[in-house]
Amino acid sequence: MNLPKFKRLPEHIGLIPDGNRRWAAARGLPKEAGYESGVLPGFEFYEQSRSLGIKELTLYGFTQDNTKRPSAQTAAFRKACVEIAMGLTLRDAALLVVGNTDSPLFPEELLPLTRQRQVFGKGSIRVNLLVNYGWLWDLSHGASGATKQTEFTGALASNDISRIDLVIRWGGRRRLSGFLPVQSVYSDFYFLDDLWPDYHADHLLEALTWYEGQDVTLGG
Repeated sequence: MNLPKFKRLPEHIGLIPDGNRRWAAARGLPKEAGYESGVLPGFEFYEQSRSLGIKELTLYGFTQDNTKRPSAQTAAFRKACVEIAMGLTLRDAALLVVGNTDSPLFPEELLPLTRQRQVFGKGSIRVNLLVNYGWLWDLSHGASGATKQTEFTGALASNDISRIDLVIRWGGRRRLSGFLPVQSVYSDFYFLDDLWPDYHADHLLEALTWYEGQDVTLGG
């Protein structure tokens, strides 16, 4: 498709791909079926963002709170995160997985991607995948690792993830759900009622058109 030209693009986009279970239930499918249906949209979003020249993406995989769900669902979203990560290793990305690796629910296949950012292809777009992520877990790293207040952000578990300009959330919910509280402190938020597995390229274009009209001051 022909991509429009934007006068101003966010350098870093965070996405919260919500609505997978509701999408499956509406089709008479088991709730866990929605996660597999959310994998392809993730690659579509990545390809579109890369083509537009976005420099960094952060995808919300699953949280520590999500692991309280039934085992069939936790198995499904863990599998989906592995598919996304392995697919990105075959593409052009500087990839990092961030999350609590101490839990048995953290996918073992992703451990090598948590130690440091790895470059695949030309690595022209930074991609962060949050897997078994917890906002308190992240902030606790900052609090315990800083000897001075100014060192707090450098000690975060997510310290290699930059400030987020735009957060896009699917699924009709208007909340942050623990998504990178430090990096999103000055983010603009764009909400879509469409469920994530129904992702369409126009969703991102609509969000970017909206963002282009925002007054970004960062508190100044």
